[in-house]
This record gives sequence, C-alpha cells and structure tokens, in this order.
Amino acid sequence: MKDQGMSGMRIAMWSGPRNISTAMMRSWGNRPDTVCWDEPFYTWYLKETGIEQPGRDEVIATHETDWREVIARIEAPVPGGKPIHFLKCMTHHMLPQVSREWFAGARHFFLIRDPEMMLRSYAAARGAVPFKPEELGITLQRELFDQVTRVQGAPPPVVASEDILNDPRRCLTALCAALEVPFFEEMLAWPPGPRPEDGVWAKHWYGAVLKSTGFEKPSASPHPLPDYLKPMLDDLYTDYEVLAAHKL
Repeated sequence: MKDQGMSGMRIAMWSGPRNISTAMMRSWGNRPDTVCWDEPFYTWYLKETGIEQPGRDEVIATHETDWREVIARIEAPVPGGKPIHFLKCMTHHMLPQVSREWFAGARHFFLIRDPEMMLRSYAAARGAVPFKPEELGITLQRELFDQVTRVQGAPPPVVASEDILNDPRRCLTALCAALEVPFFEEMLAWPPGPRPEDGVWAKHWYGAVLKSTGFEKPSASPHPLPDYLKPMLDDLYTDYEVLAAHKL
C-alpha cells in the first residue's frame, strides 16, 4: 500500500454518528506517532446544509467552512512533523460537491455499528428535532466504501464498534496490521479530559468520552426506538450488511 503525493501518512476513518468514533480518535491520538483531526468536513457540512445542530453558530465561526481548504490541509505536511495524520471523518459530511480525489493518497478504514442501536442513540441525542436517515450516513458509508475499493483495488478494512469494545486489543492489532502500521499499547487506554484536537462541539457531544480512560464493554441502548423511525431500518440494514461482510 502506497501513500501517493503527500508528505506523511493519512488514515481516514469513516464512521456514522453515535458510534465510538471519538473513542477511536482518543485511541489513535494516544499513539506517539499520530496527530488527529476531528471531523474535518463538519463545519462545511453545517454551513452548506443549514442543518440545525447544537452549537452550530459557534462551530461555523470557529472552524474551516471551505471544503477546498480542508483538503489542502489534509494534503499538507502532517502537523507537528509526525508520521501519521488521523482523520476522524463522518460519512454524511461528504456531500457530492466535495472532491474525493485525495482518497487515492490516503489509507482508509470503515467503522460500523448495528443500525438499530445507532438509530436509538441518535434519536435520543436529537430529542424533539426531526431528522432524516441520511444523517446517519450508512448509505453514503457504503458508497464511500465502494469508491475506496475501486480507487485502491481492494476493499479497505472494516471494524465493528461492538467488536472493538468486546476485544479492543485483538481488533486494534488486526486493524493496524491491515493498515500496515505498528500497534501501540497506548491505543488501549488514555487519560480523561479534553484534547487540543477536539472540535468546539465537544461540549455538546463528547460528555461520556471526556470522562473515559479506555474502551468499555458494549451495552444495549437504553433508548427506545420511536415508531416513526422503524421503517428506516430495512434500508439501513441493506447497506450495513454489505460492509459487515468485510469485518476484520
């Protein structure tokens, strides 16, 4: 696997919301060779779509709103001179307008979660605010998976959040091997609290992660699934199962 045309290695993790994506960012950020970027395209996505989410105005005022500038930063030398730039990417932020030419020069993996558990958690987080299934990013995650497979000539690694939580050492060791990078013990535990790479949205979304010191065993979602969301599940599972067939 080669990283073409960029100084240093980019590793893009593609996840939907209400997964363990921030815990994974903590894990990779605790490596001595890695610097992280929290949801590079989120601010552009908020501005472009007009969607209402917690702290929207502050996010737009604080972070980069032009996807072209985001890609320029991705392709620039890795901050701090470290070997790896870890990109915590949310699939639903990659609207069609955003160029994907940079995919060829990066390494990618896909983080998936059972759609019903994701839907329960996301519905609880949004409260009374209505949302569309596109915000979960599962259909787009499959599209991006297919595109990365075409660009790189082989399916990228896929890991399931419940598998990581059940056996983080095994899953992270396998993931690092698939990405052709060394595994570090530091990936299994980290100090609690905020990190410099956290977006300003951390105070709205990262409550549990800010208190965490490592991966915890999975548990069933305590949140009910509203009846109006149940019709979404069949389509979500169709796309999810395509990716799940490639789990490490």
